[in-house]
Amino acid sequence: MIIDTHLHLIYRERLSYPWLKSVPPLDADFTYERYAREARRLGIGAVLHMEVDVAEEDIERETGFVGDLAGAAESLLVGAIASCRPEQAGFADYLERVRANGFVRGFRRVLHVVPDDVSEGSLFRENIRRLAATGLTFDLCVLPHQIEKAIALVDLAPDVPFILDHCGVPDIKGGGFGVWEGPLAEIARRPNVTVKLSGLPAYGAEDWTLEHLKPYFAHVVETFGFDRMVWGSDWPVCTLGGGLSTWMGATQALLSGVSLEDKEKVFSANARRIWRLP
Repeated sequence: MIIDTHLHLIYRERLSYPWLKSVPPLDADFTYERYAREARRLGIGAVLHMEVDVAEEDIERETGFVGDLAGAAESLLVGAIASCRPEQAGFADYLERVRANGFVRGFRRVLHVVPDDVSEGSLFRENIRRLAATGLTFDLCVLPHQIEKAIALVDLAPDVPFILDHCGVPDIKGGGFGVWEGPLAEIARRPNVTVKLSGLPAYGAEDWTLEHLKPYFAHVVETFGFDRMVWGSDWPVCTLGGGLSTWMGATQALLSGVSLEDKEKVFSANARRIWRLP
């Protein structure tokens, strides 16, 4: 069974997504039903919903809505990574509410849409350290030039499990390997960081091929190995680079020649261990 650790759902009549207007191809409804039809055909049997940077007042409403979807018969949804604002004083109370909700498995604050110094604030860092011993993860969504900021955060919270989204967001289209490879290798030296194999098709040119992805994948494997790697679809963002089936096919091709044991780690075993999934 494949566990998708990075699904976005968009329901514009239920929640507010201020950023959608800036990305017209994604300014539409992307529903669970639409995703699940294709996902089941690909062997995806469990899914974590990833917060979609909704308006701040909708953060807890998003989690509740996705939880309701998970309660439907035969739902693939088994948990959620919730949005958060660690830079705000109310985070501690929010954390306690979330801990009472077993559906939430971790948090994410998208850092490449805010000033670089947000994660350097003392309150932000104090609140991230609160995640230690909670079993909750924190997803790092940063651009290559911000990985240094992410490393500082990781070093200040060594007991918190971090997930580096989208392989550190390399600029594949722009040939940004050289800018990305060093920072990725450095953050990979931190044992509490797991890399998420996701997002790559969206960062390539419209005519990307497997050959464009191979050097980036090879560097991720060299630096993180398969014991600290999980797979995510990044649907519907992956539709910008071909779609769910295209990304699954590319992943299977990248993993060709890899042992069955290591494939199982990437597709399911590591996710089960990190998020305590059945």
